[in-house]
Parts: sequence; C-alpha cells; structure tokens
Amino acid sequence: MAPPSIMFGDMASPIPAPEPTATKGTRSFISHPAQAPGFSPGLDGAVKKVPESQLQELSMGPNPLTGIPTFVNHQLHREHILLHMAAVFRNWARMGYTEGISGHISVRDPEHPDCIWMNPIGKHFGLMNASDMVCLESDTGKIVGGNRIHKARPDVHAICHAHTIAGRAWSAFGKPLDMLHQDICDLYNSIAVDSTYGGIVTAAVEGQRIASVLGENSKAAILLNHGLLTVGSTVDEASFLFGLLDRSCEIQLRVEAACAGNPELKKKFVPDEMALFNFRMAGEKNWLYAEAQPDIEYEIEMAGWKIRQGLATMTVDGRDADW
Repeated sequence: MAPPSIMFGDMASPIPAPEPTATKGTRSFISHPAQAPGFSPGLDGAVKKVPESQLQELSMGPNPLTGIPTFVNHQLHREHILLHMAAVFRNWARMGYTEGISGHISVRDPEHPDCIWMNPIGKHFGLMNASDMVCLESDTGKIVGGNRIHKARPDVHAICHAHTIAGRAWSAFGKPLDMLHQDICDLYNSIAVDSTYGGIVTAAVEGQRIASVLGENSKAAILLNHGLLTVGSTVDEASFLFGLLDRSCEIQLRVEAACAGNPELKKKFVPDEMALFNFRMAGEKNWLYAEAQPDIEYEIEMAGWKIRQGLATMTVDGRDADW
C-alpha cells in the first residue's frame, strides 16, 4: 500500500510521500526526502520543511524558523508528539494552569487515527514525561470529553483544555473576545462560545455538544462557567493557541475593568480587514507550530533526560506496526 501523503500548509494540498524502501512487517524507512528540494533533515529523524515565505521573512541569524516537520516513520513521529505533549504540560504547570485533576490534552496517533494519546488523570502537569501518556481507542467510550471532538473534526489532531483563572473569569460572561490586540487576530472569526453550561464533561452527549459548538472551522471555544478549549493540527499549534486565548482573556478583563472605572476610556478594535490579514498570515498552522517551539524547547531543556525516558517503548499495542 502506498504511504500517506505528507501534509503541509493547506490540508487539501498533499505532497506525495516517497515510496518506502521496504514492505510493511520490516523496519522500513521512507526514502530520505532531504534529497528533494525544500526539505532538510533533523537530528531526531524528522524531516523539516523549508519555511513558508512568511516564516522566511522572519528568519534571521543561525536559528531559522521552520514549519511542521514530517518523519521517516510513524514511530519517530509518535515520539515527537509525546515529547512535545509532555513539554506543553510542564509549561502549563509553569503558567499556573493546574486545577486538581482538571484539564487534558489529547492527540491523534499518527499511524492509527482511531487511537488517541492522553495524559493520565491525577498526575501533576509539572511532573509529566513522554512515557506517562496513555493510548486509548476513541470508539470504546473510555475517553472523557475529547474523543467526540476528534470524531466530529477529522482535521483536528490535537485538543487542549484546562481551567485557567482568566479563562474561567471571562467565560462567566458567555461572550467572545474582541479583537483588541494584534495577537488575538490569530483567532479571528475562529472562537466559538458555548452559551450553555452542561456540567462536568463525563458523558459522550456532553462531548458531542461541545463538538457541535466548535463547529467545522473554529479553532477555540469559550465554555460558559467552565474554561477554554483549543484545537489544532499539532499539539504545538493547539497549545500555543490555548496560551494565546488565556492571555487574551486576561487582557480583555483588564481592559473592561479600566473602561468601567473611567468613562473617558473607549476601546479601539483592530479593523476587520487588518484582523483578517493578520489571521491569514499568523493563524496558519506552520506559523503557529513555529510560535510554540521556544516554550517547548525550553521545557525539554529544563526537564533534562527524564522527560524523554522510555520514548522508544511507546507504541500502540495490538496493532501491526507500520515502520
């Protein structure tokens, strides 16, 4: 069977993957795409696409910005996802997003799209390692909340949800965020609002309702009296958007408080045409992947060797491996 297409930029524009050097059942590798123009190899087995023009314009010095990488086999891709998941959780702990056992990240497995990797409930975000993640089948009903969104949105590969202070505070209004600053334009016309509080998400029906609120195109949702949720094509994209959404809730709360205390202060919004321009550039998934890397790389460096321990053993049990 031919390998899947390698996807960059618009999901509807696949780049055909090179033919594998061996058949399924052996540890085969895809012919090295670095031989083709537009690709460069990474030390972790990833093959990084040369940045899109917008990223190239910002790339200066010895650290060029790169978009979403692809990989020579599914296992390396899986290890990359799990390592970055752990790094995001550690960043969440640093940002104060912990609230008991609440909050989760779920990411679709790169080889088995009906399987989802999630964090174990009850482990502190700041202690999370790649080998702690748990793989579950999305059609067994064992996943709480996130699986219904994965089913409803096949384009979504990662979901981030947490109960942040600013997110919960703004969610009490049941209103979207205004385009008050440049960065929130990354989510222009992409923020859904759940105007009904449905209780703790423990049932499939509630997960399906949140999926319907998210719709076909939204990248984020403000859940009434609950918290925030973001989605993306990578855990990197979804996590960066989550942090952006939370910070933007705090900014909006501060602006509203300032205006309430001084009637002479009036909000000025980013014009729609400029917000759309910013969204089309900085809201693109390769750009958002690049935006997430500084925090992820910092957490991996600070965690040391332990965050990577056991990565090679993280496989999907009971499935034929497609190396």
